[in-house]
Amino acid sequence: MTTSHSDKVTIGAIGSYVGQTVTFGGWLTRKRSSGKIQFLQLRDGTGYIQGVLVKEEADEATWNNAGKLTQESSLYVTGVVREEPRSPSGYELAVTGIEIIQIAHNYPITPKEHGVDFLMDHRHLWLRAPRQRAILRIRAQIISAIQSFFDRNGFTLVDPPILTPSSAEGTTNLFHIKYFDEDAYLTQSGQLYMEAAAMALGKVYSFGPTFRAEKSKTRRHLIEFWMIEPEMAFVDHEENLRVQERFVSHVVGSVLEHCRAELATLERDVSALERVMPPFPRITYDEALELLKEIGMDLPWGEDFGAPHETAIAEKFDRPVFITHYPASFKAFYMKPDPNRPEVVLCADMIAPEGYGEIIGGSQRIDDPELMAARFEEHNLSEEAYRWYMDLRKYGTVPHSGFGLGLERTVAWICGLDHVRETIPFPRMLYRLYP
Repeated sequence: MTTSHSDKVTIGAIGSYVGQTVTFGGWLTRKRSSGKIQFLQLRDGTGYIQGVLVKEEADEATWNNAGKLTQESSLYVTGVVREEPRSPSGYELAVTGIEIIQIAHNYPITPKEHGVDFLMDHRHLWLRAPRQRAILRIRAQIISAIQSFFDRNGFTLVDPPILTPSSAEGTTNLFHIKYFDEDAYLTQSGQLYMEAAAMALGKVYSFGPTFRAEKSKTRRHLIEFWMIEPEMAFVDHEENLRVQERFVSHVVGSVLEHCRAELATLERDVSALERVMPPFPRITYDEALELLKEIGMDLPWGEDFGAPHETAIAEKFDRPVFITHYPASFKAFYMKPDPNRPEVVLCADMIAPEGYGEIIGGSQRIDDPELMAARFEEHNLSEEAYRWYMDLRKYGTVPHSGFGLGLERTVAWICGLDHVRETIPFPRMLYRLYP
């Protein structure tokens, strides 16, 4: 048979066509037959539906075409939409016609168990699995919610460069490249440029890829990842925290509203997400040390927290928690010292619950040109490379604050995933550059 393809529908919208004959393009995920009935599990990217083909009601060509279909074969399928309460979607398709596009042979990812390395080598095909589709749909919703929050709250999207002559936090973990006759680096943060943009536009945010050349193999780290970095003029440390908790609760709420089916596919405990409402608890670095000491994880003052420490702290709370006022000694050069206690800075890390670690790092920035000059000297920063950044303090300096949220860690937390490698379509890890 030949199908008219101009009036195709999608599985995601099929509930609007109950009782009608429709056609859509799709793929076969699996098939079973009782001899007289063939059950076709179909997907088209927007959803899944079962097609039911009854031999007595089908013409010979359609029945034979269905019999030829293999896993991931592509086809146009025509049928009558009917309600089916037992179906996850609530509908099924009484198939009346099949036009084969291609018969797929020896599809590598079969219904059996496969190892992670095998699946990662076939990531371009693994994306088709229901679990991976659900994760990417949730990622897309998170991105949409991020943009809507900032767009509705007076922020302007600004795109910082990916190639930079210097670093926001030193060049130790950056990818070095030759920029014609100069040295350059792939960005690990757009923050410094966003500070310049905030002085022009007030409230800004960036959303783009960043790179860290860390030889890390933990479940929380990627080499290439996406960062959301807002920067706000005339905003202090306290207001910065309030923006962050409103922002994160908005994102989680958006996923709960729009992605219930995908969360169910992942078997995510949504009650843990429903508790993500402001205000978030706050503890200082000193209080965090005391909390850790009580549970036998004693750390000296001035040492940073690792993943086990962040997890232990998060277990004490039912929603994200801010850890504030870290020692200046291991924080970035641009963070503003607490005027009442200069050895700590006006900063905070937001630690996600359930062991997902830091998802946001933020601070009030130094706005005093003399103090910034002293920081340059302490950190051996090139005055020539950072002259433009110093200009921001020389010409109309104002109190300002900002933060950075790592998209993939946030996706991992909201989805309840064990590893960030599933949070991005094609992950770049220490020993993974293919496909």
